[in-house]
Parts: sequence; C-alpha cells; structure tokens
Amino acid sequence: MYPHSRLLCLSNYAGKLTEFWSNSRCIHQMSMKSIVKTPLVCGQPTDESHPHLVMKGELVPGIQKEEFIIRRRKLMESVLSTRKDFYHVIVIPSATRQYMSDHIPYPFRQNTDFLYFSGCQETDSALVLCGNSVDNFTSTLFLKAYDLQSELWNGPSTRAECASLIFGVDDGKILPQLSEFIMSELKGHNNCVLWYNQKQKVQSAVDKTINNAAAENSIYIDDSLVNHCHKLRLYKSLAEQRLMRQSCEIASKAFIEAMMSTKPGSTEHELYARLDFECRMGGAEYLAYPPVVAAGNNANTLHYIDNKQKIKDGDLILVDAGCEYHGYSSDISRTWPANGWFSDAQKTLYEATLCVQKELIDMCQARPSLDTLYEAMCFKLGKALAAAHVFKKNVDPSELIMLARALCPHHVSHYLGMDVHDIGTIKKSIKTEPGFIITVEPGVYVSKNNIKVHEEFLGLGIRIEDDVLITEDSIEVLSEDCPKEIVDIEKIMSRQPK
Repeated sequence: MYPHSRLLCLSNYAGKLTEFWSNSRCIHQMSMKSIVKTPLVCGQPTDESHPHLVMKGELVPGIQKEEFIIRRRKLMESVLSTRKDFYHVIVIPSATRQYMSDHIPYPFRQNTDFLYFSGCQETDSALVLCGNSVDNFTSTLFLKAYDLQSELWNGPSTRAECASLIFGVDDGKILPQLSEFIMSELKGHNNCVLWYNQKQKVQSAVDKTINNAAAENSIYIDDSLVNHCHKLRLYKSLAEQRLMRQSCEIASKAFIEAMMSTKPGSTEHELYARLDFECRMGGAEYLAYPPVVAAGNNANTLHYIDNKQKIKDGDLILVDAGCEYHGYSSDISRTWPANGWFSDAQKTLYEATLCVQKELIDMCQARPSLDTLYEAMCFKLGKALAAAHVFKKNVDPSELIMLARALCPHHVSHYLGMDVHDIGTIKKSIKTEPGFIITVEPGVYVSKNNIKVHEEFLGLGIRIEDDVLITEDSIEVLSEDCPKEIVDIEKIMSRQPK
C-alpha cells in the first residue's frame, strides 16, 4: 500500500470513530495512536461545560458523584431492613416539563427525591434499584430516547449509554424500556417487593407502567418508599450543609439590599423584584418560593403573596423569602419599618417577638423536637406580650398560651433542605439530631378587629425567622448574616439612597 493511501485509510478510520463517539455523546479518552476525543454533551452542567459551577469529580455543583452512590446504597439498606428475605425493586420517577400555555414551558424543577438519589436533572426519566442485599443490587437510570426535534427546542439531553459514566449508576436505558425491564425483574425473582410512591404521581408514563406491572404480576405496591427517602434526606451531609449555608448567605445579603432600597411610596412589588434580583446576582437559580412582601395590615394574611400594595410611611413590612441555590433552599423572615425607624408600639411588639425567637434558638442546643419548640413558643410569647403590656387588661396566666396561639396561628418550625417545607412525612415530634436543619419563626399578627390588645398594636404583623443547623456540639444559625436587631436594621436603613 502506498504511503498516501495508508494515510487516507487512517483518516477515514479516525473520522468514523469521531462520528461514533459524537453520536453517543460520551467522553472517551483514546490512545495517542488514534487521537480521537470529543467533548461531553450532557443535559445538565458538568465540570467541562460549566467549570465555574461544577468542580472536577462533582455530579452537581457542590456534591461529589460518590455521594449519590452512597445515597442509593443507604436507600437499599433502608428498604431491606423491612423485609430481608425479599427481592426489592425501587422506582423513583423524575419530574416532567410543565407548560404555562401551549408550547411555553415553566422553568423546570426536578422531583427532589429523584434528584437526591440520581443527581440527574433530566425530564421524563426514572431511577430503578433492584436487589436483595446492599452488596448485591443494581442501579439503572432510564433516560429519554434521543429526539432531534426535542433537542432543537429544549437543548441537549444525556444519552442512556452515558448514564454509567456521568451518574455512577450500573446501567443506562431509555424510558420506553422501563416496562419490559420491570416485568423481567418481577417475573425473574420470587418474593418481590415493588417500592413506588403512589401518593405523589409526578410522571404519568411511569405511574402507568408500575401499576400495570404490579397488576399483571399480582404484586402489592409498597408506597411507603417516601418515608425511607425522607429519613435519609433528614440528615444533611457536609456537602449539603455547605450549600445550605451559601443559600442562606445569598438570601441574607438580598434582605439587606431590600432594606436599604425600602422607602414610603414604593410598592411591595419593587421589594419583591429587589430580592429576586439580588438572589440571582448572588448565584441562586431563583427564589425558593413566592415571597411574602406584606406592608401594614397585609402582614396579617399569613400567605400574602399578591405583593401589589403601595408602601405607606409608618408601615411595618413583613418579608418572608429565600432562594434556591443548586437545589437547596433558604427560608428567612424579617420585619422592618418603611421609613427606617420603629415607632414605640412597633418596637414593643418587635422586641417581644425577637426575645422569644432568640430564646427558642438557644433551646435548640438541647436538641428538642419541633413540637417542643412550638409549645415553648406559645408559653414564652404569651408571657412576653403580657410583660410588654400589649393586652388591655391583666390576663390570667392560664389564658396566655391560648392568646399566644391566636396571635401566632402557625407552627414555629419546619424542616428545611431541598424543599422549603422539606421531608413532609417526618413527624415534628421527634427530637432533632446533628445534621437536621430547621427554621425558628415565631410571629405576632394583630388584626384590626382584635379587641384584646391596645389600639396602637392593631394592624401590626411581625415574623422573625432564621435557619438553624443542629451540629455535633452545638448549633449554627445559617442566616445569622441577616440583621434582626432593631439597632442594626435602623442603621442599615439610614444608609439608603436619598
């Protein structure tokens, strides 16, 4: 063979290899002889496509791939503890894309259980774990089949053949193969348990597949899977704690900017926009929930999210907001005066609420249950308001708790994490432990028709909320950078531009 013919053959060979690897969208480090390398194309940020977000070795920003492998192992271990002599099949679906109208999608937010165990941000997917021991189980990620038209509109998606490389699972398949796969697993093993969350049907295609497979094989679906998922999510790893800490820092800075930008004559909507802007500029993807920006008597509507009213001189403004940072949420509430200075009545009510909040945070050192914190709040708040002479007449101590419950009708705490009201299946009666992150948020809401308090307090609404991490030795207030002392708030607001 002539030299130039040999070169032509080698060139054609390399070209075919390049086309093959490009189609599979995986990284393949070839030997120096073939020198074929293509960049990874994935449906979510990677250390190659977004090195400013994802570090080498991380699957999602801030969390290593190995952590997801450990999470899947712990989940299998958890379900195995219920029935050791059974073969277990666990199915966790992803979220699907939702549309506000025709072809206009809402921003996509992943099903948090699916994200927690897979690290995958793809729509229309499913994670399946199968096995009968922690040392003998498989993880399979089912992803969308390649669709050129879909990628034209929605961007690239990860190919199934890349699932092992990217997500650390044992195998990757396309979602249309899920039914056959589940059927094979159920028929191939005796004494099977099929785990699937029936209460939260986030993907109709997967739901139909699971129910059909269960019916055909006469297998009962155990829908307590969510309990196992939530127990694991309750304990935040060091990586998760770092992300939560950063989420709180971003939100805290946004609150400071919102305070500085507040002025009578502006609107609640402007403060909403300021919070949203500052959180995004700080690195958060978006706000963690529709924020409450309630001026004056609007603060007495607990879930006030209209945020349309003008802010008047003399108003107190209650703001409940947080951001989502790489999948982890902050949740902070602060109350401040529109004109920068607390009136005497506002100061009295605020200081009583703040005093109770700080005492409750100190109580967290002893690792109480959330319900214990609530009972303590009712007692302390009633006592503090009576001592501040908020009530028109002396109140019998036995009535103070009932009055406090009326003035603060919500719980004082909830779990916090990937979701704002996180892991809803976990009871609030259990004692907190290291790794838990909770909120502490007493409030006082005095409607204008309250006949038991002095007139100067009517129409005032106050809530002060911080996010608290229970540590091995103590506690850490993750939102401590967000000012809440009266002197600090007034100092910040005195620096607002004129």
